[in-house]
This record gives sequence, C-alpha cells and structure tokens, in this order.
Amino acid sequence: MAKDQLQVLNALDVAKTQWYHFTAIITAGMGFFTDAYDLFCISLVTKLLGRIYYHKEGDSTPGTLPSNVSAAINGVAFCGTLAGQLFFGWLGDKMGRKRVYGMTLLLMVISSVASGLSFGSDSKSVMATLCFFRFRDILAGGMIAIMVSAVFKAYYPAPSYEIDANLSTVPEADYIWRIILMFGAFQALLTYYWRTKMPETARYTALVAKNAKQAAADMSKVLQKGNEFGLFTTWFFSRHGPHLLGTTSTWFLLDIAFYSQNLFQKDNFSAIGWIPKAKTMNAIEEVYKIARAQTLIALCSTVPGYWFTVALIHKIGRFKIQLMGFFFMTIFMFALAIPYHHWTLPNNRIRFVIMYSLTFFFANFGPNATTFVVPAEIFPARLRSTCHGISAASGKAGAMVGAFGFLYAADAIGVKKSLMILAFINFLGMLFTFLVPESKGKSLEEISGEADQEKGTETQSG
Repeated sequence: MAKDQLQVLNALDVAKTQWYHFTAIITAGMGFFTDAYDLFCISLVTKLLGRIYYHKEGDSTPGTLPSNVSAAINGVAFCGTLAGQLFFGWLGDKMGRKRVYGMTLLLMVISSVASGLSFGSDSKSVMATLCFFRFRDILAGGMIAIMVSAVFKAYYPAPSYEIDANLSTVPEADYIWRIILMFGAFQALLTYYWRTKMPETARYTALVAKNAKQAAADMSKVLQKGNEFGLFTTWFFSRHGPHLLGTTSTWFLLDIAFYSQNLFQKDNFSAIGWIPKAKTMNAIEEVYKIARAQTLIALCSTVPGYWFTVALIHKIGRFKIQLMGFFFMTIFMFALAIPYHHWTLPNNRIRFVIMYSLTFFFANFGPNATTFVVPAEIFPARLRSTCHGISAASGKAGAMVGAFGFLYAADAIGVKKSLMILAFINFLGMLFTFLVPESKGKSLEEISGEADQEKGTETQSG
C-alpha cells in the first residue's frame, strides 16, 4: 500500500502542466476572490450606511456610524471566518477538500444575499441583521462600487450635504450597499459550479483516504501513508510544532496590520484631505470617491504586489519574500508614523498616499501572499487542512484585533501612535518568520516529512 501511495505521489510531482492545472488555479483563486470581496466590500459602504441610518436632523455634517457599530460591522465577519476556518479546516481532513469547499461556498452565497437583504425598520434592526449574516475583495469590491455608484449618480443627481442635507441622500441610495454586498454571491456560485466538476485532490485520496486506486483514477481525469499520527502527538510537535507556531503567529501579526490598514484607509485618506470632506458631497458621490480612491490604491500597489510574488516565489523562495515584506512594511509604517503631521499638510498628501500604497505593495509582495501558501505546503496531508485552518483562524483573530482595536486606538491615542503600534507589529512578524521553513523546490512529502516516514515503513516491512 505504501509503495502504491508513493507511486501516485511521484506521478503527481513529475506530471507536466496541463489544462487541468489552470482550471485548478482559477477555481482556487476564485475562492480567495470571493472571500476577499466579502471581507473588504463592507469598508466601501460604511459611510453610506451612516448617512442613511444615522442622520440627525439639523446636523452640520452627515450621519456616521457610531464607533461600536462600525467596529461590529467591520469585525463581525472575522469572528465568523475564524470559527469557520477552525471547523471547516478540521472537516476538510475528515470529509475531503472537495466536499467542504462546496459547503463553504454555498454558505457564502446564502450569507451574501442575506446581507444585502438585511431587513428592519430602524437603524438598530438593520445593523443587527447585517452583522448576523456577515458572521457566516479588494479590487473587485472597489470596481463594483464604482460602477454601481456611477449608475445611481447619473440617474439620481443630488446636491451636496452642505447645500441641502435631506436631499443629499436620495432614497434610492439604500439600494447601493445592498447590491454591492449581494454581488459576492455571484462569484461564489460560479466557483461552486467549477469545483463540483473537479475530483478530490489525489494526495488526500492516497494518503488520508488510503485509496491509491481511486487516487490514480482521479489523476487519470486530470492528467489524461501508512503511519497514523495526529495533531497532538510527539512526532507532530517535535517536527512541526515550531512551524505551526511560526505560521499562526506571522498570520496573526500580519492581519492586525493589513486589515486595519485596509478597512480604515478611507478614514486615513479623509483625515489628510485626499478624500473631500463629507459635507461637500452627496451620499452617492461619497461612495463613488471612496471606491475610486481604494481601487486606485489596489491597482497601483495591492495587485502589482501579488504579481511580483507570483513571478518570483519559486526563484526567491517563500521565506525571503515574507521576511522582506515584513521588513519594508515596518520601515514604511514608521516613515508614516514618526513625521505624521508632515504628511497631513496639503502639499504632502500625495506623498502620504504613495508611502501608504507601498505598505500594501510589500504586504502582497510579502506575508499577505506567503502566509496562506506556506501552511498548505509544510504540514502532513492528513493534517494539512486542519493546520491551514488553525493558521488562517489565527490570522482572522489578528484581523479582529485590527478591525476592533485600530478604530478605538485611533480615537484614544491618535492616528500617529496607532501607526507606530502597527509598525512594531510588523517588526514582530519579521522576527517570527524565522520559525517558518523554506519550502522552495521540494515536494509536499519532503517538506512535511511524510517521505521519510514512508521510507522508514518500507524498511521495517522489508
């Protein structure tokens, strides 16, 4: 049996790149796309929610979400994601990757539609319903928000808030945030369809389900281990304990900085005057300008950072990219924080935006790419989904700290000191990266130690 399993795995390692591989890349990528869209699109519409549901008659400025409501809306999705990653990560090792991936996508479809249909007659009931369903993507969210708000802006023109507070928020504006949130269901449905057309991963079938014959059959569709051990065993902790600490800690620290920067970038840009004051715009115009600003940042820094990683990850290696990313995130964050007043001056706003963008570039040409790649490579197949789920859940715990903590920290100690804290967090991420092994140029079995185990098993049986 062990010999059959190894033959299957060797066939996987030497297989040439074929059309199936591109399909798998697109399907996996759409999963990340759907997840990112769901988590980040909310930051584009929180200002609009404040205008619609928290407007006070006679105020000189538009309504805004209270701090606790804003933190809840931004952070509650991370609470659900954390629980889901732990549970579905464990379930993926029990039921297989294919079935669990389909289950989570269906849940995302239901939750995305339900978020857009959040019901209620007052602000409290709408916000409570929205938070409930968000419990269950960067560039795309901005582009969808631009298109939707541009259409509504053309069909429902309105004066700015300072000219007429009541008419500045047309009733139809309530549809904008609902459409943006519900769009997340569309790509989830597409991804679900594509995933159902693909077989279970051959490594899971061979090493966990112990069905080398079925694994070979699955491989024939796409290409046209004997030892028992668990998470809480001496073997796992001696070999992978430091690795698990490394993947969980670095993902946790990264997401504190990355999500706080992403979710509240509109507030930072408003603070330095790059986005106009709310009272000088109507509700739809504000959504449009926030979406345009965040999409520009994504186009010029976030997306290029990912492509640099794609191009160089097999040449430079995961470890060096992650270390470099944390290093430059630390440098640029300190460069923003220490002379913060300098960046708020009108002549320096564009330079602030450029520096801010560079932190996103090196996040994605760095730990925001490698932290989800490495846990999928370095752990044994029977525990790979569980360990990746634990690592990812740790990341979402960090995102919760970022979503809830940065908002209150900025109010309590100011933006400058909050940025200093984020810079120090990035520095800690750089230090914990030294616990993460390099996986470049190795097979999954060599990295995880399963190849050595299988050889030992064959020697003993021989």
